[in-house]
This record gives sequence, C-alpha cells and structure tokens, in this order.
Amino acid sequence: MFSQAALRVCPTWLESTITSLYFRVKSISSHGFGGFHSLSKTVDHSKMKVHILPALHDNYMYLIVDEATQEAAIVDPVAPESVVTAVTQNNVKLTKILTTHHHWDHAGGNAKLLKTYTDLPVYGGDDRIVAINHEVKHNDTFNIGNLSVKCLSTPCHTRGHICYYITGEGYPPTVFTGDTLFAGGCGKFFEGTADQMYKALVEVLGSLPEETEVYCGHEYTVNNLKFGLHVEPDNTAIQEKLDWANTQRDNNLPTVPSTIKNEKLTNPFMRVHEQSVMKYAQQDDPIKTMSHLRRKKDNF
Repeated sequence: MFSQAALRVCPTWLESTITSLYFRVKSISSHGFGGFHSLSKTVDHSKMKVHILPALHDNYMYLIVDEATQEAAIVDPVAPESVVTAVTQNNVKLTKILTTHHHWDHAGGNAKLLKTYTDLPVYGGDDRIVAINHEVKHNDTFNIGNLSVKCLSTPCHTRGHICYYITGEGYPPTVFTGDTLFAGGCGKFFEGTADQMYKALVEVLGSLPEETEVYCGHEYTVNNLKFGLHVEPDNTAIQEKLDWANTQRDNNLPTVPSTIKNEKLTNPFMRVHEQSVMKYAQQDDPIKTMSHLRRKKDNF
C-alpha cells in the first residue's frame, strides 16, 4: 500500500486521511458505489453466532452475538451503515466495539457508529484508534454477554495491535486477528520486526488450541495460498485449500473462518520452523526465515 518507512514517520491525522482516500477509491473502482466483495455469511454455534460482514474492497467486519443474552459486539466497523443494518435485522443489542488496530480501514467507522449507538465502549490497544475509550493490554479480559473475551497483544503490523480471543461452552474457541494473522499469510511489518511477528504468530496465536476458529481482517486467502505454494510446491494441504478457496471466491463466498490447525499446515509464516520453508528462504533460523518470507511476499 504505502512504504513502511513513510508510515512510521507520518503523523496519525495524515495517515488516516491518506488511507481513507486510498480505500474509498479502491473500493469504488473495484465494485462501484455500494458494492461488496463477498456475500454475508453467518457461522452459527449453539451459544454464539458470528455474522461475517464484508466491507470496502476486501475487509471483513464481524458481528459477534451471545445467544443467551442477545448482546453483541462488532469487530472493526469501518462500514457503520452495514453494521446498523445487521444489528437491526438480527434484533440484537450492540454493546461493544472491538478495534484490532488504528488503520482507517478498521477503525474509521467508530465515530460514525457512535452517533447511532451512543456511549458504547470502544476497545483497542492503541491511543491512535478513533474514538477509543477503553484501552486494553495483553491478557485483559471482558465479556460480551456470557462470552469471555481475552485480549492478545500482537504488535508488528502496528505497535498497538490486539487480537480478541473468545472462549466458553457451546462453541469452539474463536480469535479475531485483524491484520496480524490472515488465512495463509500475515500482515506487513509496518511498525514492527520479524521477531515481533514471530512472537505474535508462533508464540501467542500458535499456542491457542488447534480447533480455534480464525477470523481475519481481509479476504486475501487466494493470493496468500498461491505464495505458500510458491514457497512449498509439494505441500498438498496448501494445494487442497487453494482449490477450495478458488471455488469459494468463484461463488462470491468468504474464505473465513480458518483454524489454527489449518494455518499451521498451510501458512508459511506459521511454518518457519519447517525445513522446507527454511530451505526456500535459504536460512537456518526461523526469525530470519520470517523476515525473508515477508520481503518476498511484499513483491509477490
């Protein structure tokens, strides 16, 4: 999108203005006014629902609903009109905004949404987040109705990036990863290092139960898996998932959620300990392999 060096020194207000214009133009040029990149989808577990809401060119917002109380939270509501529609159609009570990081395409709708739902707590790990009023840190917890949420600090894409990990009975563990972990990939190292992304992916997210469902911030899966197959051409798990992802996209369907187990099989950035991945990078160290992969993916 923009050079990492430029973003590191760019004032927040200027960064927000530039990224706002970039994503608006990109969305309009790709889909026209009001278009969406995917159909909405609902993942329905017995005690929790996740409504997958497409936004902009390739973003996802997520409306998380506790079935027992009908309380809901929205993750990264960049398109507030779509959020209001989803809340109304599903007859739920919106009680929280969860922001993964401060970039406009994730936090840019916070203030406008608060005009409709006043006094909502806005959670996030970075004071640059628009309208934030509940700044959180690693391992902080709160509830959405009866759903238990833990905040996981994963700095690198931005220094204040937070993933939201939800656990309880009646549904699998679930994590909302923003731009840290994508299906088949990871976010650019705009404000961090390969060492930080290694800790975020391998030590923090990689330690979650393998059945954990992964809801990421963008529809990047096909391109990510093509890169993964470039890194590991003999990895049949990547080829099988790429075939499936292509079918999903041909039908305008999301490729989320993934799982931690599947990411460990198909995501080169979570496979930096594997000999096949280190061989591609011509490295014998996983962190150096992480750095090499990111440079290659940036130009893939």
